[in-house]
Amino acid sequence: MNKKVYRTLEYDKIIEKLISLASSSEAKKRCEQLEPLTDEREIKEAQTNTKDALTRILRQGSVSFSGISDVNASLQRLRLGASLSALELLRVCSLLETTKRLKRFARERKEEEKRDSLDAMFTALDPLTPLQDEIRRCIISEDEIADDASLKLRGIRKNIRGMNDRVHAQLNKMMAQESTRNYLQDAVITMRGDRFCLPVKAEYKSKIPGMVHDQSSSGSTVFIEPLAVVNLNNELKALQIQEQEEIEAILAELSNMTAQFEITIESDYRVLVELDFIFAKAELAKSYNGVEPIFNKEGRIHIRRGRHPLLDPKKVVPIDIRLGEDFDLLIVTGPNTGGKTVSLKTVGLLTLMGQAGLHIPAADRSELSIFHDVFADIGDEQSIEQNLSTFSSHMTNIIHILEHVDEHCLVLFDELCAGTDPTEGAALAISILDDLH
Repeated sequence: MNKKVYRTLEYDKIIEKLISLASSSEAKKRCEQLEPLTDEREIKEAQTNTKDALTRILRQGSVSFSGISDVNASLQRLRLGASLSALELLRVCSLLETTKRLKRFARERKEEEKRDSLDAMFTALDPLTPLQDEIRRCIISEDEIADDASLKLRGIRKNIRGMNDRVHAQLNKMMAQESTRNYLQDAVITMRGDRFCLPVKAEYKSKIPGMVHDQSSSGSTVFIEPLAVVNLNNELKALQIQEQEEIEAILAELSNMTAQFEITIESDYRVLVELDFIFAKAELAKSYNGVEPIFNKEGRIHIRRGRHPLLDPKKVVPIDIRLGEDFDLLIVTGPNTGGKTVSLKTVGLLTLMGQAGLHIPAADRSELSIFHDVFADIGDEQSIEQNLSTFSSHMTNIIHILEHVDEHCLVLFDELCAGTDPTEGAALAISILDDLH
């Protein structure tokens, strides 16, 4: 279909609302790329998916799709034998937790309810509970591994705490001595480059034997690691290296476990994105009380109590429009602010929405035809860049429509041939409508 009509009929604004209802970046991308279909089977399949998701929402409540991250890059690294970071493993875990939540949502359906088009997707989900439990047991956050991730890590960290206590005790003992305290800028223990130091007044730095690691911006303070704690700091550093090596070993082990299920995880991600996309369509339908339209290929439109989805539902006046049975050309006349343009836009927008697999805001048994293209000439078409008047710009658009239209298209004109001499405009309008008819 021609993309210009999406903006003219405000289909792009419907897509913006749809995007906001999806959770994952990939589902949002699917929403952004959603266009009207022309194949009857594909349209009905998309409508059925939307209807079944909406039915589940109305019966069971909404379900959250938060926690879906694109893990494909991480899975590719696993296939190459690499280890994942704590953040990557947490994203895998979050994906599996979302999978578990969706499985639980699917199980809440009553046994007597019929199977629907989404059952196969829900059945395909595998939450891999043992893997997600193990990741959660070992990794507290992106920057923190649990003490109990391994016995060795717990032992190393116990030794680190003990060594920290010994270093602090030694430095506190030094600060308690009056001779040392007089040389200090502040009676506090500071860290410089993973080494415990004391802040010493610059003029007394020779009074405290040790290694200078840093100085203040003003130069009035130097940070010295006293010789009395150098060996203790060295032992502490060695323990910290052991800790980091053990953490890397834990992440490698978790990565190996994850690699065993990379095909399942990839499948879970793909299915979750699809369900996220479908349920976003259902949430959109719920927001304006949408229904699944009936489709035909004969050009019949019968919209019952149709409402423009972007207007306030408390103020919008529902309309009934029929076209394609006894007549296939409809001219709507009436006074200004009578709703003619809104009616035109409603017909066009609901047609685009229906063919995109979206429910329409109308009464049950509303009928739409499947069109290969939709053309519209609506609103102020004046083009300053091309130095065209409003009338000339409209005519340029109309000529384009006449060159591309066929019997499988829907064409919408608002104030056809207005903006020029009334007699000439009326004659031109009659000619255009006669040609299209």
